[in-house]
Amino acid sequence: MGDVVKQVAVLGSTGSIGQQTLDIIRTFPHLFKVVGLAAGTNTDLLTRQISEFKPEFVYSQDSNSLRTDAECQPVSLEEIASHPRVDTVVIATSGKSGLSPALAAVRTGKKVALANKEPLIMAGEIITTEAKLNGARILPIDSEHSAIWQCLRGETQPAARIFLTASGGPFYNLSPDELNGVSVEQALNHPSWKMGKKVTIDSATLMNKGLEVMEARWLFDIPLDKISILVHQQSIIHSMVEFIDGSIKAQLSYPDMRLPIQYALCYPERQPNKRLPRLDWGKIRELNFQPVDPDAFPCLKLAIEAGKQGGTCPAVLCAADEVAVELFLAKRIKFTDIACLVERTLTAHEIISNPGLEEILAADAWAREKALKLGTGGNR
Repeated sequence: MGDVVKQVAVLGSTGSIGQQTLDIIRTFPHLFKVVGLAAGTNTDLLTRQISEFKPEFVYSQDSNSLRTDAECQPVSLEEIASHPRVDTVVIATSGKSGLSPALAAVRTGKKVALANKEPLIMAGEIITTEAKLNGARILPIDSEHSAIWQCLRGETQPAARIFLTASGGPFYNLSPDELNGVSVEQALNHPSWKMGKKVTIDSATLMNKGLEVMEARWLFDIPLDKISILVHQQSIIHSMVEFIDGSIKAQLSYPDMRLPIQYALCYPERQPNKRLPRLDWGKIRELNFQPVDPDAFPCLKLAIEAGKQGGTCPAVLCAADEVAVELFLAKRIKFTDIACLVERTLTAHEIISNPGLEEILAADAWAREKALKLGTGGNR
């Protein structure tokens, strides 16, 4: 009996995770068929991807610039994510844009390979509830969450504690004065991982790690106070799980995002892939860990506090951070202003507890407008 071909849609196909996803699919043409591609404004690359993979459905944020002779139907992100021809949806978009298609996918019972953190952070209770109701499965692509998922596989009891590892980013040992002068180019130079610009900046501020804590809470149904962060600058152990008897499992691999992407796509099987790097134990001299000081990383502290407050706070945090990172990348604010801008937006927000989807989206829109005003001097 031959392998069943999985019908895959890749949302965010021209970004870093999207391109690495297509690299895995390219390696296993007998296992996967791309039926949908969606991207933002990089229409040149999207056009080349359409020519290679010949999807049935396509979405482009800049549809007027998309020129292709391929016979593919232009549809919305939500239509791709929920289409009956699709069984696995890779959500590799950035920011809020992944929320609506993630909901559409879980409501139609898809396997959702999730790289986009914001959907679960903004609306974790809504998405996980819909997934359970409709038999959908959320398969994490983040290296840390994939590691936890792999450690929990085969276990019949829940985790007692989770340890998320963090590289510490490029500025872990810098003083506050040194951080004040960090350039965009320096912030985009991550020591371990190849990622998109937004995630790379969030890794430098450690906002990314705070978002991962919130995401882990929903993915693995574990209280926030049972999740700890350890700085592990070698980026070889991707996370660890402690069980009730004190035993700890860790998942180790070379830091390459294609590994967790392949695990999610091929689940429940593992596949050999000679193109993926292996650890060279002859070159590894030490594996070090140290607790992270939240006071030294204000973005991390803000994210964890927003997760504890809940309600609309996580949505406001994500929106304000997205605006702040865009302003920093545009060289309109300093690196250290990112945390200040997020904190001022959160302080101005009136929290709504147990919000519905409309209230979450309204909080997101409010936070974007407020953060932009604060960041550009419109509301001091």
